[in-house]
Amino acid sequence: MTLNDFISKFDTENTIVLLEGKRSVLTKDQHKLFSLGKLLATRTSKMIFRSGNAEGSDQFFSEGVAAIDYKRLQVIIPYSGHRQKTNKAYNTISLDDIKIASDREVVMQSKNNKKTEKLIDKFVAGDKNKFTIKAAYIIRDTIKAIGTNEILPASFGIFYDDLENPMTGGTGHTMNVCKQNNIPLIDQKVWFNWLHE
Repeated sequence: MTLNDFISKFDTENTIVLLEGKRSVLTKDQHKLFSLGKLLATRTSKMIFRSGNAEGSDQFFSEGVAAIDYKRLQVIIPYSGHRQKTNKAYNTISLDDIKIASDREVVMQSKNNKKTEKLIDKFVAGDKNKFTIKAAYIIRDTIKAIGTNEILPASFGIFYDDLENPMTGGTGHTMNVCKQNNIPLIDQKVWFNWLHE
C-alpha cells in the first residue's frame, strides 16, 4: 500500500487511525515517527489519529501530528492524569470515565492477553492496585482498537514494532486485536517507504 492509496481510502469522516508502537524506539528511527505523524497530518484533513499516550512510539508520532493539527489527535489513557505533562492530544479519554464492566466485548477481547487475563476481572470489578493496573493498560489497548459503545473503533493501524521480536507486549496485543477484528494494519516495513514517496 502506498501513501496515496492509504490517503485516498482512509481520509474520510469518522476514520480513526492508530499511530503507536513500542516504547523502545531505535535512535535512528525516532525522527521517522515524528516525520510520519507530521506528514499524515499535513496530507490529510479528516482522519483522527489515536494513540495510548505512552512514551516512545506514541509520543514521537503524536508530536508529529500535534506540530500540524493537535485537534485531530486523540489519546486513550489507562487512568486520569496519565503522562499529563507530555500529552499533546486535543481529545483525551480516560478508562476512569468508561463503564468497562458493561462492555462485554472489551472485557472478553482483553482477556485474550494471557499474561493479564486473571487481572482483568479484578480490575473491572473495581479492585485497583499496583498489580491490577497492568490490566488497565491492556484494556486501554483493546479499546484503542475496537472502541466501546461511545468510542468509535479504529479504521486502520500504523505501528512501530520490534521487528526482531514482533507482536509482543502491549503493542502485540493491540495488533492482535486489530487482526482479530479485521482492522487493517501495517508496520514500519511499509510506512518507512511512505516518507520517500
